[in-house]
Amino acid sequence: MMTQKQSHTAEEIQVWLLSHLAKALNIEPDEIDITASLDSYGLDSAKAMSLVTQTEKMLGFEVSPMLLWHYPNIEALSQRLAEESEDLNSTGRTNVTVIKTATLDLSAEAVLDSTIRPVSKSFDFSGNLDNVFLTGGTGFLGAFIIQELLQKTNTDIYCLVRAAHQEEGKQKLRKNLQQYFVWEEEYSPRIIPVLGDLSQPRLGISSEGFEMLAANVDAIYHSAAMLNYVYPYSALKAANVLGTQEVLRMAGLYKVKPVHYISSVAIFESPVYAGKVVKEEDDFNHWEGIFLGYSQTKWVAEKLVKIARDRGFPVTIHRPPLISGHSQTGVCNTDDFINLMVKGCIQMGYFPDVEYMMDMSPVDYVSKAIVHLSRQKESLGKSFHLQHPQPVPFKNLIDWMRSFGIPLELISYDQWQAMLVNNVSSVENPLYTLRPFLLERWSKEQLTIPDLYLKAKRPIISCQDTLNALAGSSIVCPPIDSQLFMTYSAYLIESGFLKIEELGVRS
Repeated sequence: MMTQKQSHTAEEIQVWLLSHLAKALNIEPDEIDITASLDSYGLDSAKAMSLVTQTEKMLGFEVSPMLLWHYPNIEALSQRLAEESEDLNSTGRTNVTVIKTATLDLSAEAVLDSTIRPVSKSFDFSGNLDNVFLTGGTGFLGAFIIQELLQKTNTDIYCLVRAAHQEEGKQKLRKNLQQYFVWEEEYSPRIIPVLGDLSQPRLGISSEGFEMLAANVDAIYHSAAMLNYVYPYSALKAANVLGTQEVLRMAGLYKVKPVHYISSVAIFESPVYAGKVVKEEDDFNHWEGIFLGYSQTKWVAEKLVKIARDRGFPVTIHRPPLISGHSQTGVCNTDDFINLMVKGCIQMGYFPDVEYMMDMSPVDYVSKAIVHLSRQKESLGKSFHLQHPQPVPFKNLIDWMRSFGIPLELISYDQWQAMLVNNVSSVENPLYTLRPFLLERWSKEQLTIPDLYLKAKRPIISCQDTLNALAGSSIVCPPIDSQLFMTYSAYLIESGFLKIEELGVRS
């Protein structure tokens, strides 16, 4: 239900947005610069959609999440929303939801700066690392790659981090590792923050700092990417595509360094691959029908890495699927789509009856595999699929929850969508904040994003070559079974993300 229509001034909207953004980020309103990009405050997809849906309730009309890209700071967004509010009050119409993005030719985007070339053709590979440069150290996977590098090598890790000063950068990295239970004080001297910004030239690092890193690091692990399910390609290009180009620029300066790039199985989201087996070394020339801006940027960025490989750069490419929690501790990113979806459906009491396969891989498997494979000379030039080798139907999870007396009913997807629109009206249910993602229609067939991920529309990701490369390493992907579900559930309940009373367990 929308509130009664009335005009709101830019000042009123600005105060409201400041208050709610501060609450979402757990900071004080006066800590927010109204002219600074919202992205600089770490506004991820879930938080962005939550802000949008709460704003809709206050204003009384639909707000497109795309506005967060077109008007990326509080000042500009408040002014735009005030204009829409005034239009609605005077004419009864608003144009907020009709923003269109230009048709993209992703193949034309895949152009690597011609000056980015390895400084020499000779390269002596060594699995021993003294210094590495890592992006994504404040992310979920990045935390576990750091842990694995610290445990398996003697390297110092120079971590790109967006911060005002060194101490803040160090605290961000420490806090991220702590929240995933992988911080150990003894490792502190080996984690060195590098102040910068993935979306800026030279990664936002000074010329001297960029060159110093280029001259001294032995390898680069590029794990960072801006993940936002509602932003278009144009909003994510600077960080995900141009950021990858800058990483490759560093790799070619002064001495040749291997780049271990964390890509995604999303590069195969074109319907051309639906139902087909795709192997690690298969080409991915088809991009038509990839609709998520994030997936589009991953397709282009990996193309840049492939161009660099053809120019003589030593690279390895790692393609994980959705990454789930740690198989032993259960620790996970509670803001990820799957966790929010499951929590929302439990609160709703209904799950959509759809043919989804659970092919997520636990984060410990993914991080261990990446670090191990990156240290093998025979991995250079190859791609790896970190997809779960034995995916299971999504209904297995529902059956498991039902076995504990959680009252859940399967209904058709159309019925479920109708319930989402008509019955889910509180921001307390994560599905409410996910509605822009779940209900937005894409493509000529007017499919929603969940439609696009049905089993029949997805490729079959082969990971046999990757399993062969891991043979003898003792790195094995844990099965998706009741033990894993129990581990994850225990963490979600213990962390307070899931509450016992929400589960409605029947005795």
